[in-house]
Amino acid sequence: MPKYRKKPVEIEAVQWFEGDQVEGVQDLATLSETWYSKTAADGRYVVNTLEGMMKVSPGDWIITGVQGERYPCKPDIFELTYELADPTPVQSDTGEGIKDGD
Repeated sequence: MPKYRKKPVEIEAVQWFEGDQVEGVQDLATLSETWYSKTAADGRYVVNTLEGMMKVSPGDWIITGVQGERYPCKPDIFELTYELADPTPVQSDTGEGIKDGD
């Protein structure tokens, strides 16, 4: 069977944790009261992907693909697949610098 390698494509990604406001992550409690008492473990948070709704768990990376599509990626898969394209520290919401691996 032939082997293939991913093309080097830069993506945008942000790691999500419950309570974070990340573009593309939808809280189902905003649509129905039945979700108010639920948590991420119950499937309360989702991302609309090209393949339909996908559950988001704390620690998942929310990736914006080459066509602007968003999808979640588990932390272990993200670490094996991606590396920081620009090692310049980015600013967090608190104004503190974040470096690769923090």
